[in-house]
Amino acid sequence: MARYIFITGGVVSSLGKGLASAALGALLQARGYSVRLRKLDPYLNVDPGTMSPFEHGEVFVTDDGAETDLDLGHYERFTGVAARKTDSVSSGRIYSTVLEKERRGDYLGKTIQVIPHVTNEIKDFIKIGDDEVDFMLCELGGTIGDIEGLPFFEAIRQFSQDKERGQCIFMHLTLLPYLNAAGELKTKPTQHSVKELRSIGIAPDILVCRSERPIPKKERDKLALFCNVRPDSVIAAEDMESIYDAPLRYHNEGLDTAVLAAFGITDAPAPKLGIWNDVSERVHNPEGSVKIAIVGKYIQLEDAYKSIKEALTHGGMFNRVKVQVEWVDAEVFDSSDVAERLTGFDGILVPGGFGERGTEGKIKAAQFAREHKVPYLGICLGMQMAVIEAARNLAGLTDAGSEEFDHESGNKRFTPVVYHLKEWVEGNRTVQRDVADDKGGTMRLGAYNATLKEGSQVAGIYGTTEISERHRHRYEVDIKYREQLEDCGLVFSGMSPDGRLPEIVEIPDHPWYIGVQFHPELKSKPFEPHPLFRDFVKAAVEQSRLV
Repeated sequence: MARYIFITGGVVSSLGKGLASAALGALLQARGYSVRLRKLDPYLNVDPGTMSPFEHGEVFVTDDGAETDLDLGHYERFTGVAARKTDSVSSGRIYSTVLEKERRGDYLGKTIQVIPHVTNEIKDFIKIGDDEVDFMLCELGGTIGDIEGLPFFEAIRQFSQDKERGQCIFMHLTLLPYLNAAGELKTKPTQHSVKELRSIGIAPDILVCRSERPIPKKERDKLALFCNVRPDSVIAAEDMESIYDAPLRYHNEGLDTAVLAAFGITDAPAPKLGIWNDVSERVHNPEGSVKIAIVGKYIQLEDAYKSIKEALTHGGMFNRVKVQVEWVDAEVFDSSDVAERLTGFDGILVPGGFGERGTEGKIKAAQFAREHKVPYLGICLGMQMAVIEAARNLAGLTDAGSEEFDHESGNKRFTPVVYHLKEWVEGNRTVQRDVADDKGGTMRLGAYNATLKEGSQVAGIYGTTEISERHRHRYEVDIKYREQLEDCGLVFSGMSPDGRLPEIVEIPDHPWYIGVQFHPELKSKPFEPHPLFRDFVKAAVEQSRLV
């Protein structure tokens, strides 16, 4: 039966609960325990799938097709445990489930209330799979005091009472602001945050305190006294140069020891931290650097491309180089010269996105990379733009475009080289979709197999011809243009097992030019970089030596 660690936040949001949870999971693994991490989000969206990237950052997709919070990406990157649909839930999902049960008559005519019906649904979700692991880490989104989060806080309070004593602990993450005028760190915001938490029946066992400076013993003792925690359970979380320092830094602060002590575990094996020592050493001691341009449309919020940025970092660590990322707004090419903006980069990456805005700029970026022999990686929409560019400039289809753009404008302006996918095979069933369907959860989502062409560049990169990758899209490259495009040098080197859906394109007569319909960044880890990012950065290193 799993032990539960509930991670809550206070004072302000965006303090790094997800990172702290992931690092703690990694430390417990290093001591030989099995873990699973789970995110409870209080917003009313059913999932982040329909949110703008500017609202919520990237959408992290699991193998089983869930659209989830980006914190699940941290969980996977630090623990290597593949997330599942049951590892992410929102208020919207909980309320939808409760209302569906009410409509079916499952509650036998009772009045439906937040307590006990909503809180029971949350508790039922939390305990899914609790016989599979030693520790279940559950992070609550938002901060204590948020109205929408109250049912979740009440649910975890009840949950801890339902379990045997010592089976659940609470870890609270807060901010210790530094006031220049006073010349000291202020503990009062944390004291008030803990007071708010205790007022609803939850007493923290561990305090993790974010700060810009070291926390003196005087302040630690004060926090321990007024927040009613042990002094060795006040954990400092100073700003870090790299997120991959987190496991070592938290271990040095005693987080994993304090957590185990809170459970009464005193005979835990010492942690094996070799893998994290190696990761940290690679991050801080690169032997060179490369410059990668990410030509996107959501660059104002870097979290919109969080997994891509981290996957590039992983590729750099493998190749012993620092990857210097520069964010380039795809729309800038509407009014500026592409060569002027992209000359000097060692690699160009065009990520996914939705809608027509910025697509002409992405097409120009793909063209520049192809013509100037710069390593190019196109992901999802980035692959589609590479295909459209080749269709226009190599195959003579000057009006090549995407059905997505015509659908958006209501006009027929393009030859649809990219079309709306209305049917595909998922496991043993055929999935059918229509343009008029609801937006949420209707894309081709999750892990799908692909078959790679023998002797192709991607087959060499993967070291196999059978792969599985995660998808999130509703438009596909039309296979009917394959022969025409391959005659011009764009090879369809990866296909769905039934041969109907293009998964990968490449240009053999180019140092490194690959487009993929899936999202390889979602499976990359610091200790196991994704093969495509590992090889893309390697190609960028070789490119830098030519300049």
